[in-house]
Amino acid sequence: MKMLFILGIRGIPAQHGGFETFAEKLSLYLVAQGWQVTVYCQEDGEGEVYKSEWQGVKRIHIPVQRAGAAGTVIFDWKATRHALAQKGLFLTLGYNTACFNLIQRVKGQTNVINMDGIEWRRDKWGIVAKTWFWLNERAGCWVGNHLVADHPKIKEHLATRVNADKITMIPYGGDEVLSADESLLQKYGLEANQFSIIIARPEPENSFLEMVRSFSRTKRNHKLVVLGNFSPDTNNFHRSVMDAASDEVIFPGAIYEAPVVEALRFYARFYLHGHRVGGTNPSLVEALGAGCAVIAHDNHFNHWVAGPDAAYFQDEQACAKLFDSLLGATVRQADMKAASRARFYERFTWQKILQEYEQLLLKWYPKN
Repeated sequence: MKMLFILGIRGIPAQHGGFETFAEKLSLYLVAQGWQVTVYCQEDGEGEVYKSEWQGVKRIHIPVQRAGAAGTVIFDWKATRHALAQKGLFLTLGYNTACFNLIQRVKGQTNVINMDGIEWRRDKWGIVAKTWFWLNERAGCWVGNHLVADHPKIKEHLATRVNADKITMIPYGGDEVLSADESLLQKYGLEANQFSIIIARPEPENSFLEMVRSFSRTKRNHKLVVLGNFSPDTNNFHRSVMDAASDEVIFPGAIYEAPVVEALRFYARFYLHGHRVGGTNPSLVEALGAGCAVIAHDNHFNHWVAGPDAAYFQDEQACAKLFDSLLGATVRQADMKAASRARFYERFTWQKILQEYEQLLLKWYPKN
């Protein structure tokens, strides 16, 4: 039986983001194919390492007393050390603590690393964090036996660090959504197709301020729903976004109930995606899977994912013009929705993504 150990995430079932969702999907898929999969899971508190099983996936739980980024670093260190005693193949999701994986390389373990996005380019990080991420990106390129890039442009970037033959491009996947519970909109005072939506972390590089300002320039007779954890009392950027919003903009906070988020995507007139940095963003893929008409920031990351039939903006003025021209363009909206589904089926179904991962993992499985 082939054995895979997954490092670099908080754990499964998914509760914290895209990598956890991917790890959950991949683990269940591989177990069904006859693999033994073990996932390292971070737990709050203190105590000894313990084991459990979830839907056929083995889990190793490591309690950590520290919270936040420091706790994640401690967890990654403890998980990597624990992994030294295991035999099989290792998959590390993210390079944020890739320097720790050096001890696996020295021991002779085979480790495939998914290099995620270019984290050190994000505006939200200070110089210390950016330096840490930059150094660990370099470390990951060196200590990983093989690298996965989730976007062709990420592969191009990594190829400036290592030989391109060391990198395989496999994007993120998403679920197909063909229906959703329309009644879940009532809680937020929304009606199907009478609102558009933004779903992202409220960070400057995700163009929140530009999108909210452009929408709020004039009365739209349409609502813009902005999902995310906003803390205007303690975060100046969050406050500036909310201050810029017209009374047609709704801030319901972060919503974690999957059926609600699914309904908000499915019944939105447009999905707005302002990300300027990163590779294949999970939220954009999920929008394609729900058949959303996409308005996105104009960059090579988003262009490859959403395709040529999405609408793109470079700045606030261009975004406002898209609202002016597209909100009432029902034929164009239908064409955009159909194009999103076609692009999703072409490249981003989980079945396709997971098969590609298994083929790669089989190729790198230790021979001895």
